[in-house]
Amino acid sequence: MDPEIIEVNCPTCGKTVVWGEKSPFRPFCSKRCQLIDLGEWADEEKRIPSKGDVNDLDDWSEEEI
Repeated sequence: MDPEIIEVNCPTCGKTVVWGEKSPFRPFCSKRCQLIDLGEWADEEKRIPSKGDVNDLDDWSEEEI
């Protein structure tokens, strides 16, 4: 019985990627696309939506420890 081949699209460039051990950067097609995506998150171009602008860490300070 042959295992089912799963293919996904690279989130950065859209190229088809086989989901398996032969694709070490999955779901990305390459290290380049993986780093582009990481840079977008680091620059806050991509965000996970939240209910407000306040973060639990906004009230944190080292003096309170």
